[in-house]
Amino acid sequence: MATRLKNLKRTSRVVESSPIFEYYEKIESGEIKTSLKVKRIYKHIVECLKKGDRFTYSQERAQRAVDFIEKFCKHSKGKWGGQPIKLELWQKAFVCALFGVVYKKTGERRFKEAFLVIGRKNGKSVISSAIGNYMLIADGEQGAECYAVATKRDQAKIVWGESAKMIRKSPALKSVTKITTNNISFATTESEFKPLCSDDNTLDGLNPHFASLDEIHAWKDGYRLYDVIRDGTSARQEPIILAISTAGTVREDLYDGKYADAEALLKSLEDGSEDFFDENFFPVIYELDDRSEWTDKTAWVKANPNLNVSKSVAYLERAVNNAKLDPLKVTNLLTKEFNIRETSQKAWLTYEAILNQERFNIEDLKPQYYFGGADLSRTTDLTSANILFGLPDSPKLYCKHMYWIPEDLLDLRVREDKIPYDKWYSMGLIRLCSGNLIDPSDITAWFVELMNEYELYPYKIGYDRYSATYWVKEMEKAFGAVMYPVAQGKQTLSNPMRMLGVELTTKNIVYDDNPITKWCLSNMAVDVDKNDNIQPCKTSNPRMRIDGGASLLDSYVAFKDFESEYKALIKDV
Repeated sequence: MATRLKNLKRTSRVVESSPIFEYYEKIESGEIKTSLKVKRIYKHIVECLKKGDRFTYSQERAQRAVDFIEKFCKHSKGKWGGQPIKLELWQKAFVCALFGVVYKKTGERRFKEAFLVIGRKNGKSVISSAIGNYMLIADGEQGAECYAVATKRDQAKIVWGESAKMIRKSPALKSVTKITTNNISFATTESEFKPLCSDDNTLDGLNPHFASLDEIHAWKDGYRLYDVIRDGTSARQEPIILAISTAGTVREDLYDGKYADAEALLKSLEDGSEDFFDENFFPVIYELDDRSEWTDKTAWVKANPNLNVSKSVAYLERAVNNAKLDPLKVTNLLTKEFNIRETSQKAWLTYEAILNQERFNIEDLKPQYYFGGADLSRTTDLTSANILFGLPDSPKLYCKHMYWIPEDLLDLRVREDKIPYDKWYSMGLIRLCSGNLIDPSDITAWFVELMNEYELYPYKIGYDRYSATYWVKEMEKAFGAVMYPVAQGKQTLSNPMRMLGVELTTKNIVYDDNPITKWCLSNMAVDVDKNDNIQPCKTSNPRMRIDGGASLLDSYVAFKDFESEYKALIKDV
């Protein structure tokens, strides 16, 4: 067996003929239909490999993993039970990207963590178990600790059990491993593969080389277990954390956090920035691009790449038809078959709608009056204020933001949240409040500064009526009766928020290409009631702030309420 592993197929094919390139080319041509998120991540990988400055493609390492799975791993059940696994193109592309994309300088694997989201019955346990067996037996790591991880032991044993069954079906793998109740061992490298759950007493001191995180959509208090695994991999040179899941209904836990990390990374790729870019993270999310696509038969494959292989169209047709007849079944269908996260919240605007790279200079435009907005948030959070002004005979509104964060918390927020507050501070987009609290007087000072520097005066300043009374009085002392309370509810915010969305989409809101404002707007979700009224809300990831969008909305509400008077004023100035 050891000799056979050393002689796994090597190939001299050029990089462009690898499954990664083949898969992306078929996506790009329309031959393969998939989600926008899948297309974006593979586009990025292809571009990186073609550029070839930092990353390269190890055909040998990629093919070694593919050959191991297809030659030695066998299906354990169903109509293919006992037969060798034959990877589909999407699976080959995934495996080749995970194992074959390496740093040009060191030769080490680029990706240390992968997040694969696919609909059920698409073979996620098969691919996860096969990769686990490779990491145990063929990756060459001495003393490899491999784990099938879940919050409950019975769930953890599903992937681990599938790996054990694969080995039992394969004479070659069975001959070099030993399987006991809760362990698969490979004596050649003194490596082990075990199930692991939250209740285990062995969580301290883990040193994982591989961890399969199964169905994280159902994990509650999942970050505690995830952090133990992630921190444990720090001593390994080329570890892999592989999270494979469908969507779920457990909100604001590990699944939503990893999904938000994936969205932030993909937005950074679109933006051409590296603000939220973890180059070691590999998210591949098969989902419907829009909730309404669930009745479109041609769109089903976006969330089900193994459609017509391990999952039949007939099965989905029955499920969809049943849901059409019984609305109570729609939520489960959308979540499990199409990876739509069901909640009262939904995304507000697409990244394309938000993106506006137009810049401006206040001194050149020479406005005199503006509408202000402020979101004081909590005393330890990011705080935002903005001005919003128009010009005579122009449909555009110009927006200038400033942000504040407590000085004592800057390094902590950068380190723990992985958000580049320090970079934004160096760009002059964030100001620091001394100590560990936000001082409202610093926000007042900014408005006063605008008046002194640009002779720019507030017409009205919209604010959450529950803001600190002290700050409101301080602002009134500086500017007079300009403070305008804005109730933070659907009755007040629904229509203005919809209109603001249109203004952003048509590029009539010019926010000076401020990266923090763009980030805040892209993080905004909307809470929707039964009458389709909306109001802004945060996503499930607390690191993704919306303060800039909230302050902009407050200033926009004030603008709409006094629009005719304001336009008459600036026209006469």
